[in-house]
Amino acid sequence: VTIETLKRILEAFNSHNLDASMAFFAEDCVLEMPRGPHPWGDRYEGKARVREGLASRIAGLPDVHYGDDRHWVSGDLGVSEWTLTGTKPDGERIEVRGCDHFTFRADKVIAKNSFWKIIER
Repeated sequence: VTIETLKRILEAFNSHNLDASMAFFAEDCVLEMPRGPHPWGDRYEGKARVREGLASRIAGLPDVHYGDDRHWVSGDLGVSEWTLTGTKPDGERIEVRGCDHFTFRADKVIAKNSFWKIIER
């Protein structure tokens, strides 16, 4: 796992190309989204379900973009910190600081856990 790997993952997410994004994930991967009915958000298990979860992010924020990023790695763990921006289908703009915690097995993501700051207005 390298910082370059994390940067390439972020580039794939920003391209909105699900095939490119999913190429980084193992078959038995897990995705935990920042929102959902549980303390861990929505959880997707297995590559097909993770693809659904990532597709829901694009559907909910069609112009989603992760920028102002920085990354670090320790062993099989990687962290990407970023500012997510995007527009919901109803026109509401989102801008939030967050991060992804990744766990790797060899060169594949086996877990991606996303966190967002909560904005109060």
